[in-house]
Amino acid sequence: MKSHIATPDEIKSTHKVHLIDANGVVLGRLASEAAKLLTGKHKPIYTPFLDTGDHVIIINADKVKLTGDKANKKPYRYHTLYPGGLKSQPYRIAMDEKPEKVLMKAIWGMLPKTRLGRKMLTKLRVYRGDRHPHAGQMPVSYTVASSRY
Repeated sequence: MKSHIATPDEIKSTHKVHLIDANGVVLGRLASEAAKLLTGKHKPIYTPFLDTGDHVIIINADKVKLTGDKANKKPYRYHTLYPGGLKSQPYRIAMDEKPEKVLMKAIWGMLPKTRLGRKMLTKLRVYRGDRHPHAGQMPVSYTVASSRY
């Protein structure tokens, strides 16, 4: 049995724009669902070495939940690219200052670390509030399965 390899025409005709409301959704669950949509693993034409994924818009990034006491205990680390520039702060502070970057970093952690993964990440848009400038793309609402929390 042969494996199906998507053609450029098939890929172009199946691109959609998904709108995810992050209000009350757990961070890891949201990141894994967004990574699945960006890679295209939800499609029957998924091909690992081609960009078959969709565009994803996430709104209400500031209302993402962290389970347990991770908001206070788990460190959000980043580097300033200067020697000795490793910075660390609790997720609670990082979510107050820049929830978009926290969500982007969580999703980037679930994508491939290649040129293809970087291309997939360009199809992600994250917004703090419930407004976004992509109404012209007619995004399809996507609900993330709720967890037990």
